[in-house]
Amino acid sequence: MTPIDPEPAPRSRAAVLGDVAALAGVSAMTVSRVLNSPQKVRPETRARVLAAVRELGYLPNFAARVLATGRSGMLGVVSFDTTQYGPASVLRAIEHAAIEHDYLVNISSLRALTRGSIEEGVERLRRQSVDGIVVIAPYESAAEGLRHLPSDLPVVNVGGGEEAPVPTVAVDQHTAAARATRHLLGLGHHTVWHVAGPPNWIDARDRADGWRATLEAEGREIPEPLVGDWSPGTGYELGRRLARHPEVTAILAANDETAMGLLRALREAGRRVPGDVSVAGFDDIPQAAYFWPPLTTVRQNFADVGRQAFALLRERIAGGRPARRHLIEPELVVRESTGPATS
Repeated sequence: MTPIDPEPAPRSRAAVLGDVAALAGVSAMTVSRVLNSPQKVRPETRARVLAAVRELGYLPNFAARVLATGRSGMLGVVSFDTTQYGPASVLRAIEHAAIEHDYLVNISSLRALTRGSIEEGVERLRRQSVDGIVVIAPYESAAEGLRHLPSDLPVVNVGGGEEAPVPTVAVDQHTAAARATRHLLGLGHHTVWHVAGPPNWIDARDRADGWRATLEAEGREIPEPLVGDWSPGTGYELGRRLARHPEVTAILAANDETAMGLLRALREAGRRVPGDVSVAGFDDIPQAAYFWPPLTTVRQNFADVGRQAFALLRERIAGGRPARRHLIEPELVVRESTGPATS
């Protein structure tokens, strides 16, 4: 007589997102993306996750929360350029923080950053009943768009300037540039040249201000900054120009990718780094320690920026009134690309 398979024992608790991830053999973030933005996940992975959801009878916590609180358990992120290391890192940190608190994240990517595009991006997310929105827009033009958002919608801005009308989280770029500039001056360099970022970026503006203010306070010559676009290509082209001038012995680059281009241009011109020219950057991207020479740079804790933005948004959703501006402390990481002046 064939034995009858016993019925499976009932689960002692409801399945949670981690159970689905374990059964599907993926990360919790991947499960969240399948449920939130399935088009961004490979079909075979999506199928495996959905099969685990069905097998476990998983009900996302945010659905239960809607019934209990009237909130969706979804947050929105409006962003313009997440191809840049900083905004991309902040977005990733927000997603991680959201998952830890059983929120889902919907992203509205903008083709351009204008008052109208910000309002449209926010409206798209509002139609999805998000509980609140983080706007990653470190551009001077963003303040106007933020000023005209619905007053009943909890909004937090990442990277905005002092003029932003909503709570803002940003790295203290002015202090960061001042520290890097003082480091180079402290090595005996007469002055520091600056390859700046795009002028419409608040980060680029604040870094240039911190660099200039430090030189002025020290009574040093203030060279005319060269304006780039964050890319290695621009760093290379501007570096070729700087390499022709022997009086250039210290350069502060707007970011690490710009510094990468500078290093190549200086090497091709026969200018030794740091023997002839010291170079410092910004961001401390994962590759910075492996440049040749390893790059002195300002480390920005983008994970802290993202977590703080998420925490502020939760506070606003709960009816709190957090302070208007929150600055994250930068860290100067000294490596082999900066050294004592030789002349």
